Amino acid sequence: MTDPSEPRPVVVMKFGGTSVAGAEGRAALSARVREALVDGRDPVVVVSAMGRRGAPYATDTLLGLLEGFETVPREADLLASTGEIVSCVVVAHRLRADGVAAMAMTGGEAGVVTDGVFGAAAVVGVDPTPLRAALRAGVVPVVAGFQGIGPDGEVTTLGRGGSDTSACAIGVALRAQAVEIHTDVDGVMTADPRECEDVRVLDAVVYEELFQMARSGAKVVHAPAVELAMEAGVPVWVRNTYTPAKGTMIATAERLDPAGRRGVATAVTNVDDMVRVRLATAPGGGEGARTAGLTRVFRAMADAGVSLDMFTPCGDSLLFSFEASRSPAVEKALARVHLPYEIETALSMVTLVGAGMHGVPGVMARVAESLSSAGVVVLQIADSYYTISVLVPEACSRAAVAALHSEFGLGSGAGA
Repeated sequence: MTDPSEPRPVVVMKFGGTSVAGAEGRAALSARVREALVDGRDPVVVVSAMGRRGAPYATDTLLGLLEGFETVPREADLLASTGEIVSCVVVAHRLRADGVAAMAMTGGEAGVVTDGVFGAAAVVGVDPTPLRAALRAGVVPVVAGFQGIGPDGEVTTLGRGGSDTSACAIGVALRAQAVEIHTDVDGVMTADPRECEDVRVLDAVVYEELFQMARSGAKVVHAPAVELAMEAGVPVWVRNTYTPAKGTMIATAERLDPAGRRGVATAVTNVDDMVRVRLATAPGGGEGARTAGLTRVFRAMADAGVSLDMFTPCGDSLLFSFEASRSPAVEKALARVHLPYEIETALSMVTLVGAGMHGVPGVMARVAESLSSAGVVVLQIADSYYTISVLVPEACSRAAVAALHSEFGLGSGAGA
């Protein structure tokens, strides 16, 4: 039995757009909140905007109202933030109708402070005072995710997936027992089920693995959100709003697997619609010109706000890739560099993720052999402590995902 004199543990429960868009989802959300209360926990609810593009209050639908205009970033953020405000008000009303004391709060009212960058703000802190006051009063705060207040008091938004970041930042500030990301799938999967058959839900994932999965195309949890939780050691769960499935726990390797018996690989991700540039860094020049050319290119990409997913200096050339949506910014930046280049389109980046692969001999050989056997043309390879990424023609993407998924035993017949 819980000691009434002890503070109740806090759980931050984030619900995505598919969970708040309709009456069925909001009923399931309410049931999850009431379950947490019965379990002796104090829930703080964070919500996304309702639905996806086309739904009246979805973020993309709201921003679509500005198409054809030269937008003002401050006002675009103000407009975009209203989708989550609609959600938190509606959800608070639903909870009260179900007998749960609740109060809708904007991100600013909940104490979320950002660096003030419109459209892609970073959370610099959360003042937990208003949330703690609501919890002490026996009220469930329902917070509009994806937003906060900059240093000058302006509303700023956190970029795509920003409600996850709101939830994790609030969880860290409140020293929550856990952050729960509620969505319409049963947890984190070994691959995108639309790209690969025989996928399974993972019982547990190490923070670093999920961070790399998010950066490499998995659309489960926003990468900055994972980073916040990882730095503070707050456990994160990914669960289905609509089912009693246990879900996936994200925590440290020591907590999830004290014996250190993790497998080599955990998941395979993919990002389609990639572009690769092959650029001559020193046409007619020597080593000094090559170094100067590389420096100019990297500075141009940084100034354009472009993140390079894979980059490889190769003699007098530089190969780098990026998502096709960034092509206008890249080409504009390259025009200022004045170096010759070629562009390849319709490519995919496929990434094998696993905290257990570092230092294990033969992993790269298995990757190469399995892809070769599947007839996949590999254009470029990059690796890190937790990942091996290959750039392939987009037509080979599904075959590459399936080959790696099978080679490393990630299917439903594998152990957890």
